[in-house]
Amino acid sequence: MMNQSLTQKQHAKILPQQIQLLNLFHLNTLELEQRITQEIQENPILEEADNDSDALNEKRVEDAVQDYQDWDEYGYDDNPDYKAEYAHYWHTEDIPQKPMVEASDFRKELKIQFSNMSSCRKEVELAEYLIDSLNNDGLLEQDLLTLTDDFSFKSNTLTEVDELETVLKKIQELDPVGIGARSINECFLLQLNRMNPKKSEVIAAICLVEKYFNDLHNRNMENILNKLHITEDELRKVLLLISRLKKRPVNTIAENIEMNYNIIPDFIISLDGENLEVSLHRQRSSSLSINRSWIDMIQDQGNDKKGADKATTVYLKNKLNSAQWFINAIRQREGTMLKVIKAIVSLQHEYFQEGDIKLLKPMILKNVAEIVGVDISTVSRICCNKYAETPFGTVLLKDLFTEGIENGYGDIISNRVIQSAVVDIIDEEDKKKPYTDQQLVKLLAMKGYNVARRTVAKYREQMKIPIAQMRGLLSY
Repeated sequence: MMNQSLTQKQHAKILPQQIQLLNLFHLNTLELEQRITQEIQENPILEEADNDSDALNEKRVEDAVQDYQDWDEYGYDDNPDYKAEYAHYWHTEDIPQKPMVEASDFRKELKIQFSNMSSCRKEVELAEYLIDSLNNDGLLEQDLLTLTDDFSFKSNTLTEVDELETVLKKIQELDPVGIGARSINECFLLQLNRMNPKKSEVIAAICLVEKYFNDLHNRNMENILNKLHITEDELRKVLLLISRLKKRPVNTIAENIEMNYNIIPDFIISLDGENLEVSLHRQRSSSLSINRSWIDMIQDQGNDKKGADKATTVYLKNKLNSAQWFINAIRQREGTMLKVIKAIVSLQHEYFQEGDIKLLKPMILKNVAEIVGVDISTVSRICCNKYAETPFGTVLLKDLFTEGIENGYGDIISNRVIQSAVVDIIDEEDKKKPYTDQQLVKLLAMKGYNVARRTVAKYREQMKIPIAQMRGLLSY
């Protein structure tokens, strides 16, 4: 028996254009340039206007005319020939200032080293899988049993743990030294094993790290002296040797500092007296336009109803609508980005004037979203992986968003301020008697920052600052 019923439902659907617009919000400057280039290649109706090219060509023509006016003076001067020859290849405004450096990932270099070491196809596959499993510091955090199961499942082949162990030992012979270590003490051992084995301090350091690392971690020096049968002076040399070892094979922080010159900012924040001026690094909507000849062709196709090809007409209209939507989307993206960065600057006005991290106020995505009048997800996409050029350097927008903690005076301050205070206290501490986390809590309370011990420990770990025992050990 058939029945009919009337129901009322609400459905929320996102149009494909809205999804594409959100994806445009997420792109940074370099990614947007690639997206625009791709769109121009796929859509013949969309074109990019180069406003500077005509002016540049006119200037070069004027320079060429000026060359012949003072020929007598130029033809008999003492300028070397190589200067004139070099000018034929590069225009003075286009001369490169510094060479471009190609950056390579350490994983790629490790794979090349291992391929030169081993010719076994199975070993190369296992090595590439292990290398891809390393973290950014070059350490192997996952246990081999889990990695063996994952590799067997992905490759659909039975693999034993011993096979991965053998390949891992070969990886640990590669450069940089310590690569593939599963712990800090193993990283230390890999470095010590490459040193001169005849030196007494190297032998003692290997024995100390291999057998009595827990005593070293707990700073039980008397127990270490008794077990190693060495004097205090010899132990001091051993500890000095260990303190010079690297705790991570790959120094990602140094690499990031080296690569900072490749960062192209998305926003420019300049200081004009007491006022802060905000602008985009490059406004792209003004340089995009619709090709006029294609518009005339579409109009001719519409007027010629008899001879017009219906498929061609539909294709041209779709491309025209797509080009118009893309230009409007870029324009909407730039307008929203300007509103967001202006809201951030208004909330962090003192910080952008001075550049002092202590002036950074607590700010979350919701605060900016309420000012701009957009959704929190929109602010998140606009601030993701984007940088701002300021008078005191390039700033990652994500670092400006911090949670707030109430201090002893009832004011809400940023957790970045507390992190900066922790760093200042640790920098001024006695390196032979470093402060514990509980002592840091008391010292922060004297400055008006009431935080829990676990909060201090969390901030210290985020900033990659060792515990008091390790700090004291490294300065022993």
